[in-house]
Amino acid sequence: MVNFILILVGLVCGGLGSFFAKKINDERQKRSARAEADRIINKAKAESAKIDRESKNRAKDFETRARKNAELEIQKQKSKLKQQESQLERKLKDVDDDLKRKLEENDRFLLTLKDREGKLEITENRIKDLEKKAEEETLELKAKLSSVAQMGAEEAKRELFTSLEEEAKQSAAKRLEEIERHAEAEADKKAKRILAMALSRFAGEYTSERTVTVLSLPSDEMKGKIIGREGRNIRTLEALCGVDLIVDDTPEAVVISGFDPVRREMAKRTLEKLMEDGRVHPARIEEVVDKVRIDIGKSVKEEGEKVCVELGITNLHPEIIRIVGGLKYRHSHTQNLLNHSMEVAYLAGIMAAEVGANVKLARRAGLLHDIGKAIDHTVEGNHAIVGADFAKKYGEVESVCHAIRAHHDDEKPNSSLAYIVQTANLLSNSRLGARRPGMENFVNRLMELESIGNSFDGVLRTYAVQAGKEVRVMVEASKVTDDQTVMLSRDIARKIEREMPHLGSIKVAVLRETRAIEMAR
Repeated sequence: MVNFILILVGLVCGGLGSFFAKKINDERQKRSARAEADRIINKAKAESAKIDRESKNRAKDFETRARKNAELEIQKQKSKLKQQESQLERKLKDVDDDLKRKLEENDRFLLTLKDREGKLEITENRIKDLEKKAEEETLELKAKLSSVAQMGAEEAKRELFTSLEEEAKQSAAKRLEEIERHAEAEADKKAKRILAMALSRFAGEYTSERTVTVLSLPSDEMKGKIIGREGRNIRTLEALCGVDLIVDDTPEAVVISGFDPVRREMAKRTLEKLMEDGRVHPARIEEVVDKVRIDIGKSVKEEGEKVCVELGITNLHPEIIRIVGGLKYRHSHTQNLLNHSMEVAYLAGIMAAEVGANVKLARRAGLLHDIGKAIDHTVEGNHAIVGADFAKKYGEVESVCHAIRAHHDDEKPNSSLAYIVQTANLLSNSRLGARRPGMENFVNRLMELESIGNSFDGVLRTYAVQAGKEVRVMVEASKVTDDQTVMLSRDIARKIEREMPHLGSIKVAVLRETRAIEMAR
């Protein structure tokens, strides 16, 4: 029993000892952990302070560098601005010098004109003196003829008037030719130089498309898909695109017909996408047409922006840019309107530079002169008036609008810009190959020109050459003198102007030849 008690007491004492030992060990571990935590916290605080100092130093360095970079950039901008100001001053000086030079040339030209006016006045006075002298001589000859030739007064008068008329015509023809040559020499020379320079500096590419579009098909089986069951597909295409599709006339091809070239292009692209996909049914057709319509709208806008960038035209209203891009799909007498408008813009700019006018404004008016042809047919009126009203609606200046209205004489030109645009338009239209009229109209025009020349007395034969831009008239040497050829060429030219005013400039050359033939035996 005692041993049991001792064992029990030993177990109790051992348990208490281990308990207190463990407690002491736990306290020791807590103190060491607390010390380790304090050490870590102190280390973290030290590192935090170090990082804070380093970040502040870096911030100061960054601020210093940024300030230096900003100062350097400001200095660069100031130097660049000074360079631009100096360049602008040089340009302004060049413009002033050019303006002074143009004004001096204009003054010299005006002095020349005044001198010619004085010469013309002197000539008129001489003609009046000659007329007075002729009247006096007529009275003298009247008396002589009555006494010598034993003719009556009326008969002598007729004979005298006939002789004097022939002599006056010959004298007047020579004098008229000399006056015109001197009066128009400088103006004609300057006009030819400007036009020649404008034409030689411009060489735009030219394309011509037909009024109908022909789309090739991979096989005749594709026609059946396009037509669809009971014609549903082709009716859907025609209704959505607003064109007529002709599928029976040409093998392995579809003819797209319509007055609106944009709709023809939309139908062509739609058919191409449907052929690529192979699925052709009304729902798919409607989906493709919507996508193509959006694509064409984007391409039209991009084309207008591209043309404006190429010509250096800025600040055009987006709606005007869209209409300009739409000119790509429109033609006049097989002439592409966008290419024609660009051609007119370039020519107008070159001529404006030659005469000292505003080049940018001339290009702007030249580009927009036919914009009325691209506006929907629901707007009534002449295309020049419609285009000018449209341009004015979207903020174009009055000088540009007037040039648009006046380029076909729908309004009388009253500014140099209007005359420049009108001249550039005529040059572009009259260029050989620009427009392709029908062969029948071409032949009829040549025959009319030749018939006008043949209608005058003394004419042997008339030839229309150089595509109707020149008329050569062969006359009988026995009936028409050298002096009378001048008056004859003028009379033929005036008759062509009256009867065929739409042909433009036509050169009339009267040729007189004298041949003496003898046979030596």
